[in-house]
Amino acid sequence: MSNLLEITDSNFEEIILRADRLAVLDFGAEWCAPCKKVEAMLEELAPLWKDKIVIGSLDIATSPETARRFGVLNIPQVLFFKNGSQVETVIGVLPKAKFEEKLRNHAG
Repeated sequence: MSNLLEITDSNFEEIILRADRLAVLDFGAEWCAPCKKVEAMLEELAPLWKDKIVIGSLDIATSPETARRFGVLNIPQVLFFKNGSQVETVIGVLPKAKFEEKLRNHAG
């Protein structure tokens, strides 16, 4: 079972934009090898941050509207949202420690 919430075009607004805390959304695709690395890191971090952060994963092949809405042209791409607004974008694979630093910076 995944530690990441499955985000789709239909539930994006409810889960990510209306979150009462920092929301992190990983945009990827089944065929994308670097995406799997980012997803695995977020899978490891999610249980540690579950009380402070909502972390989800969206497959751009099955939910293209949300990707289009935020101009996601390259994957993996991780967007950070606070109070319904995008506050940071990470494109590509970062070391796990960098992701942890960003979570700390945004979640408080």
